[in-house]
Amino acid sequence: MHHPERNLMHPAALDPRRWIVLAILSGSLLLISMDTTILNVAFPSLVGDLRPGAVQQLWIIDVYALALSGLLVTAGALGDRWGRKRLLMAGFGIFSLASLIAVFSTEAWHVIAARALLGIGGAAIMPATLSILRSVFTDARERAFALAVWAAVFGGGMAFGPVIGGLLVQDYGWHSAFLLNLPVAALIVAAGLRYLPESRSPRSTGDWHWWGVGQSIVGMLALAGGIKQLGKSGVADPLPWALLAVAAVALTVFVRRQLRRDNPLLQVRLFAKPAFSVAATAIFLPMVGMGAILFLVTQWFQYGQGYTPLEAGLRLLPAPLALICASMVAPALMHRFAIRHVLGAGLVVLAVGMALPWTLQQFTDLGYPAFAAALTVMGLGAGTATTVASVTLISAAPADEVSSAAAIEETCYELGSAMGVAILGSTAAALYRGNLPALDLDGPSAAAVRDSVGEAAHIAERLGGTVGQALADAASHAYTLAITPAFLMAGGLAIAAAATTWALIPRDLQPTENH
Repeated sequence: MHHPERNLMHPAALDPRRWIVLAILSGSLLLISMDTTILNVAFPSLVGDLRPGAVQQLWIIDVYALALSGLLVTAGALGDRWGRKRLLMAGFGIFSLASLIAVFSTEAWHVIAARALLGIGGAAIMPATLSILRSVFTDARERAFALAVWAAVFGGGMAFGPVIGGLLVQDYGWHSAFLLNLPVAALIVAAGLRYLPESRSPRSTGDWHWWGVGQSIVGMLALAGGIKQLGKSGVADPLPWALLAVAAVALTVFVRRQLRRDNPLLQVRLFAKPAFSVAATAIFLPMVGMGAILFLVTQWFQYGQGYTPLEAGLRLLPAPLALICASMVAPALMHRFAIRHVLGAGLVVLAVGMALPWTLQQFTDLGYPAFAAALTVMGLGAGTATTVASVTLISAAPADEVSSAAAIEETCYELGSAMGVAILGSTAAALYRGNLPALDLDGPSAAAVRDSVGEAAHIAERLGGTVGQALADAASHAYTLAITPAFLMAGGLAIAAAATTWALIPRDLQPTENH
């Protein structure tokens, strides 16, 4: 058991605005995290209105995450040099402009441009929230609580997005999903201009490293694009492998150059610290699983069980509610027990939740109660693990390198989720095709049914009657059998992260280190 060091800082030295700052930063993060998932609900309405082609639909979905992933490293370094508050406010300016463009969009390319701008604004906002939080909360105990709030807001926002989106879209149309951003952004900017302190990194001096910026953007865009393309076209398509090769070359050159510079854009040497590298792993690997599971479960709710998008969103709620509760309890656990045990136990609980549907399927047919129980256990594990990992990762970074730590953490979230949908989502799709019985349908219809459970649901609805119902039941059963092995694989990743945690995090690592 730990006996945490007492913080000797006099209370008068603590920033009196810190709790207001936490509220502003939480609002910022809530808006960004909700925006990553709110389109899932608005998308069918948007497609019905604007009629984008298949390629345009892919760009509407993917361009936000691509822009966000590609610019996180550059945005973190720019905040260090230009000022984190200034970058946060600029990010909200871009975010608001993008939302306006989306609201008044009449063509698919308008929405694509708006989503790209939203990603650019999000990249400016997300690392700045963590950097400002780290600079304002100088007391380590309070910082652990603030980071727990940050983790709860981030996880909760992603899961609440479909619920809020469903409520808005069913009454006011898809434009309302973007319109929501404007009043929230205006409120955050008004409060931020008054209460947020400005901060910079003392190391951010000298020439701006343009070559590094280019290498970072090209490498991260190619990496995120390659991962997403792999999930869509499969391993036989050469395009994703070409993109991943470009990413490997660009990022290798980038890392080598950063290691040689006195003032790097990204402090790559942070990975030399076991606590930092293990914390990053403990975010990335579970996010591979959670990204895939949330995607697959949402599909199962809508196409396997016939729920509306709003009903599907509401049935996801056990996960974020449990995550929020666990995130709030995690700091107290960190001060009572060794970090390695709290983080490892959280990852094991997450793995148990992921394995639960496959385990129950061996004994009975799965219904919503089984998935609700699994989502609850997953939320408890994910809330504990991501909070402890975030606190460990940010605390392991010196104060003047926190932007690099923030960019790395956000990248773990974004790329982990994308990789989960690509790899585990593709695995589930292959298992679904293998589980389908012989179909008494014409060639194009049979091919469409085998392509995805969504297509099967549409064709079953078109056929109607007993034939349509039989097709819907067969597709739903095949999909249910397909997703649970993918869940089990996700649980294996969480166990691997737990094993890494117990093997590499020092036994005496304290949660209250101040840098």
